[in-house]
Amino acid sequence: MPATLVTLVFATAVLLTTGLRLWLLTRQVRHVARHRDTVPPAFVGQVTLEAHQKAADYTLAKARLGAVSLLVSSALLLAWTLLGGLDALNQAVMAHVAADTWGGYARPLVLVGAFVFIGMLLDLPLEWIATFRVEAAHGFNRTTPGLFWADWVKGIGVGLLLGGPLLWAVLALMKTAGAQWWLWAWALWVGFQLLVMLLYPLLIAPLFNRFEPLKDEGLAARVKALFERSGFQASGLFVMDGSRRSSHGNAYFTGLGAAKRVVLFDTLMQRLGPEEIEAVLAHELGHFKCRHIPKRLLTFALVSLAGFALLGWLAQQPGFYLGLGVRPDLLGGNEALALLLFLMAVPVLAYPLGPWMSARSRRDEFEADAYACQHSDGAALSRALLKLHEDNASTLTPDPVVVRWTYSHPPAIERLAAIATQTRAAA
Repeated sequence: MPATLVTLVFATAVLLTTGLRLWLLTRQVRHVARHRDTVPPAFVGQVTLEAHQKAADYTLAKARLGAVSLLVSSALLLAWTLLGGLDALNQAVMAHVAADTWGGYARPLVLVGAFVFIGMLLDLPLEWIATFRVEAAHGFNRTTPGLFWADWVKGIGVGLLLGGPLLWAVLALMKTAGAQWWLWAWALWVGFQLLVMLLYPLLIAPLFNRFEPLKDEGLAARVKALFERSGFQASGLFVMDGSRRSSHGNAYFTGLGAAKRVVLFDTLMQRLGPEEIEAVLAHELGHFKCRHIPKRLLTFALVSLAGFALLGWLAQQPGFYLGLGVRPDLLGGNEALALLLFLMAVPVLAYPLGPWMSARSRRDEFEADAYACQHSDGAALSRALLKLHEDNASTLTPDPVVVRWTYSHPPAIERLAAIATQTRAAA
């Protein structure tokens, strides 16, 4: 594989992807701003002009920050690769860490750890601005600086406890498992993801939030009746203190098997009535009953298998390293470099898959809404979604091209129209 070809393909992909994403952000800004002063006809009488304008202003602020974040991330990507940043970091690690330390694993572990930590530090300013400028300016932020830093430190700790052993295991497979190491690494990666899904509600999520059993007996009885009608079992109904960080509301199901939990944000409980909460949970339940979760897991497994197979081939190509600005050790020991370069390059090269992935996600949302209309009150679901759109300041006038390319959920006007059709059919 010629290094010059790798450089050309990668540089072109970065420029095209950055340009496309900026174009989409520009379309979104122009479209939302153009419709800011008029409530869409379908929502007249349901959404005030003030709420509509608040959503528009919030969307515009996020889009502008997104454009800055995009330019910064693209510049950092080029700095790490073609401009030699990763190579310089690797040379520094090699100069300060003996090759035989920790059985030869110290250098790659330190290299990856340093890369991730530097990346976290570089991301901090934009995270701070998003939390304490954008979210705060629009009335959503409730995170204190102390909580912000506590979350940051806890995130590092969780990453070390979970990611450290996984990284060591993958590096060991790359070193010792022969030409088919990538197949074993893929199996380990899939197993790790399933383990995290199992442990997340039990051990990880409680590190960041408090979860209390649902105390509203009437609502609990309503939800349990919904589960009985649907043949669904969960380990418990919990209320999460989401209001500690944000006024945004949400609800979700988490966990696998006997560890499945239903979680309601306390902000959601404050805003929605019992029928509306039941309808929202029926929607989330629809994702399980329509088997969206196993389908997504299967897609993830297949895509990651292809990715590991590609990495297995690229790791053996000197041109892959040289083309991305890194001098590999011709005697071997380039496992960490291969992982880092691959993880930086793949999101850029895979970006054209975005519309397909978004379309699948929107289809799943429509199916979950249809299930909710069959097992709860469709009118209550519509009211709940409209309240959530208003409370979360989600724009009612997104650009259609942006929706098709990036939106994981259908826009409100399409979603509510589909729910109305389902409700009439179920009547």
